[in-house]
Amino acid sequence: MNLLLGALLLAAVVLPIPAQGRQHPSPGAGPPTVEAAQAESDAVLIAAGEGTAAPQAFAAAAKTTGPADDLGDYVESADEAVAGGAGRGAATIADPLEPFNRAMYLFNDRLYFWVFKPVAQGYRAVVPEPARVGVSNFFTNLAFPVRFVNCLLQANLPGAAREVGRFVLNTLGGGGGFLDPASHEEVGLVRQDEDFGQTLGVYGVGQGIFINWPVLGPSSPRDTLGTIGDWFLHPLAYYPERFLESAGVQAYGRVNETSLTIGDYEALTEAAIDPYVAIRDAYVQYRLSKVNDRDGRRPASGAAGSKPAARIVR
Repeated sequence: MNLLLGALLLAAVVLPIPAQGRQHPSPGAGPPTVEAAQAESDAVLIAAGEGTAAPQAFAAAAKTTGPADDLGDYVESADEAVAGGAGRGAATIADPLEPFNRAMYLFNDRLYFWVFKPVAQGYRAVVPEPARVGVSNFFTNLAFPVRFVNCLLQANLPGAAREVGRFVLNTLGGGGGFLDPASHEEVGLVRQDEDFGQTLGVYGVGQGIFINWPVLGPSSPRDTLGTIGDWFLHPLAYYPERFLESAGVQAYGRVNETSLTIGDYEALTEAAIDPYVAIRDAYVQYRLSKVNDRDGRRPASGAAGSKPAARIVR
């Protein structure tokens, strides 16, 4: 029991609840928006790491199709840029730490199946889904400062304004954030899934190399630095005098989120010939798409009959 509690607290302490967790329909609050429906394809790669949010949809598209450049940044070939469309060609990343990363993948995989999944299954058996969705909404609302500040850093003023509107509406009109009326079609305040790793990418900072951290899971030097930046923006980071209480709240949030995503990780790894490569490529492709989506850049398709030069995308 002490080992179980220790593992849960460790996962909670190293990273707060993600700012861009899954968005679920608010129980009893009307029909969800298109954004909410699309967000249902998002899955938290729990076994790959408790701190990484990634959509299940990108897993099928994630593949290793090109080399990385000398700096370890994404390299997308001209054919991939055209075939991918809208900036979604396949991308790869340098992996010089593969032996270490594979060992950490195995550790995280066991941590998921032996600790987080059993606890989440027991929790799901006694707590109805509407209540768990409400808790997920609450933690997403609590992480408002992370998304708001990163919108400002990216000069995304409309996105920052939407985040303020969402926070006010969901806090005052959504029972303190347990409901999500801001996402309803008639309101249309779409959540901005921004983090500091994306902000660095928008300003041209490359991923570097792939790193698979214990508990945290897939990352890179850029996103590791981004995680640290996001930590200082999260409200739960500012209760050092109540460390155990804060860690317990975060651990509970992790278990709750896991209970809503059971099966997503299994679907990805079971369909893969090499689950480690599937997790790595899915993560890299997801982070690339988030940066490209947020800064508004789209690759040029090139003139008809011409072959554009290869492009480094960050």
